[in-house]
Amino acid sequence: MAETVIPILPCPSIDEVLDFYKALGFEVTSYQTAPNPFCGVRLRGIELQFFGMKAHDPATSYSTCYVLTDDVDGLYSSFRTGLKAAFGKVPTRGLPRIGALKDMAYGVRQFLMTDPGGNCIRIGQPIGDSFDYPPVPKERYARALHQATLLGESKGDHAAAARIIDRALEHGPGDDAGPDPLQLVRLLLLRAEMAAQLDGLPAAVPWLDRADAVELGAADRESARDALRRAADLRAG
Repeated sequence: MAETVIPILPCPSIDEVLDFYKALGFEVTSYQTAPNPFCGVRLRGIELQFFGMKAHDPATSYSTCYVLTDDVDGLYSSFRTGLKAAFGKVPTRGLPRIGALKDMAYGVRQFLMTDPGGNCIRIGQPIGDSFDYPPVPKERYARALHQATLLGESKGDHAAAARIIDRALEHGPGDDAGPDPLQLVRLLLLRAEMAAQLDGLPAAVPWLDRADAVELGAADRESARDALRRAADLRAG
């Protein structure tokens, strides 16, 4: 018999969680209010269950699980569409929210989504032969982008990621010529993301404006497509 693992995650309200997952296209597989609140949802091969706990604080939750898929772009697109229909926009901060889709240094293309219960669902597709961390790049701007992405996107340390980018973008007499246009856009857009998470969406606008002012060729624009799509979500509020 093939085994199946089903995460059982906490939430203060099973009804609020169900509304969120139904907006994403999940079907309800179970629902009970007594003797204990409990529900389950399923979409394709993704099955999640939840138990209600009034004392649970979503803002301080560490609950998480990882979903491996062979269609991360398709899921990301459909989830964004469902969330925009339900909320009028793609929620990028607070609860619930959906993070950026991007290629990570450790061999997966992934995004993070956090539901109203504070549960972080990480969804990724392998794109490399190994999940090992590669050596940190030596070039200044590549290193900054690498480290800031890991701290800001994977660890959730937005302040540390912002400091790394700020230091990388500082210039003084005798400094190098600066990042190339693609590096600059990626750094500015990641900094905008960190600003939004730390201080709210208005704080991201100056960084987004700086990124918009950088001229990119067609090839660079295609390379930055994930970051540019995320920038559009941030601007939409």
